[in-house]
Amino acid sequence: MAAGGWIYFLTGFLSLASAVDHMLYSDHQEEADTYHVSAGHLFLLSCQHADAHSQIMWTKGDSGNESLPTGVEVRDGLLWFLPMQVTHNGSYICEKRNETRPSKRRFRVLVSRGPCPDPNEEVSVTKEVSEGLRCKQDEIFRLNLTRKIQWMKDCQPVQLDEESIDLNIDGIMRLPAVSEADAGKYTCLIDITVDGRKYTAARSIQLTVKNDSPPVSPELHVMTPQNDVVIVEVGKRAELQCLAYTGFSEDEEILMFWTINGTYSSDYSELKDSWKFIHDRGKVYGQSNLSIAIVRNEFLNVPINCHITSPVEEKLGKAWLQEADHNAFYMIVALCLSSLITLLLLTAFFFICKVDLFLGYRTLKASFSKQQVPDGKLYDAYVSISQSAMVRLDGAAWFALRFLPEELEQKHGYSLYIRGRDDCPGEAVHDVMSAAVRQCRRLLIILSSHGKSKETVQFWENQNQLTYEQKVGLHDALMQNDPKVILVEVDGPVDYNQLPESLRYIKRKQGALEWKNSFVETNNVTQMYLKRNFWKNLRCHMPAVPARRLQSFA
Repeated sequence: MAAGGWIYFLTGFLSLASAVDHMLYSDHQEEADTYHVSAGHLFLLSCQHADAHSQIMWTKGDSGNESLPTGVEVRDGLLWFLPMQVTHNGSYICEKRNETRPSKRRFRVLVSRGPCPDPNEEVSVTKEVSEGLRCKQDEIFRLNLTRKIQWMKDCQPVQLDEESIDLNIDGIMRLPAVSEADAGKYTCLIDITVDGRKYTAARSIQLTVKNDSPPVSPELHVMTPQNDVVIVEVGKRAELQCLAYTGFSEDEEILMFWTINGTYSSDYSELKDSWKFIHDRGKVYGQSNLSIAIVRNEFLNVPINCHITSPVEEKLGKAWLQEADHNAFYMIVALCLSSLITLLLLTAFFFICKVDLFLGYRTLKASFSKQQVPDGKLYDAYVSISQSAMVRLDGAAWFALRFLPEELEQKHGYSLYIRGRDDCPGEAVHDVMSAAVRQCRRLLIILSSHGKSKETVQFWENQNQLTYEQKVGLHDALMQNDPKVILVEVDGPVDYNQLPESLRYIKRKQGALEWKNSFVETNNVTQMYLKRNFWKNLRCHMPAVPARRLQSFA
């Protein structure tokens, strides 16, 4: 009795397990798909709607309890018949397990011995309507292997005529205007090499022709893309959109899909496409979006086609992905930086060499300009120096009587009137000074840092002799800007607080040149540079020497 009880218990438990298994799979086991295949042909079965996270298991038999026969193997979730044999006839079950619930799908494979298998489906076409027959061997096309496609009608090769039949790379054969003679069994043969061995895959379709009035379908028209070039960056996201005119109503037989260099977008895990109908002002458009999660190098510079098909025709739009050219950006940045650096260098060069540039320009202008109209002036500059400096023969006197004539008169051809050198004793001092100042183009006043109190006394207490020319020159300079005044400080700064307001004004307005007797007979590079700049700046303040005087001087 105890043994019998255990037997009844085990029998009930197994029945319960079978019932649970039936409940789990009954709702998710679809009706069997039937495929007609010829013996000796390559055939691939796909467990549809399987993703990368699903576990696929294939079994043979209606109950799924038989192992796969010899010559049948599983590769990447596909069931491969290498090649099909008569013994492979029967049912096959694909069991898919994922994170949700398991599901089963049953397939029936019927093997025939003829070269052209029986039709898997029947397509009915209205007479005089263009029709396209699809090869419907997507698993073979996704292999991306070299293949040769040939269509047979009633197991006889179809003679391809460019005007009547179009065979594209996806194996779609187009019949421009179907007639009753086009009815029959059409077989799509694909010759392909796998693992170094040549195989043939075949699929048949039965075409029937109806005499009904042909439906009026508007012509499809792809709006975008039209050989569009999209700039992308490798490793980043990109989005493509396709828009096509489909007519005035939604047609459920219209289909949109994408291919990249002849490969379906569904073969790439990085790609996701979707499409829908949209309505705009009474017209209907098909809109398809292709999302590229990560742009790979193999997506660049290859045709990306958006296909839209209907029972009548197929149209496609083409787009290209090109990597963003950062070289142009870098070149623009480099040019901008180069221009900025060049501008800074030119600015620095101008400020450093502006005196030389000005002197060179003035020399060229004097050489090539026409003869100037005389201005009635006899001297280029009136050199004014204090009487005390002349008596002591200090640095200011040496500068006025020796260094100034050597540089300006002997080297550059200037004509100078030097107080204490060019005036004659016994002359009417005031008249001579006034006439001499008004006959000079510049008034060069030399100020010394030595004996500041004496110079101040000379400016204020002995104006009749010592500062008369300065008074005349400063008055004309301030009132008429003629002659122009040049201030030169010798051997150090001058205390302008003890000098007349007119000199302080000129100092504030245009500054003063500084001369040091240490410039003379020195080998110090800095001192030589300062000496050179002093003479150049002094020449800039001096008037231009006429070309005829330069030539005669030379």
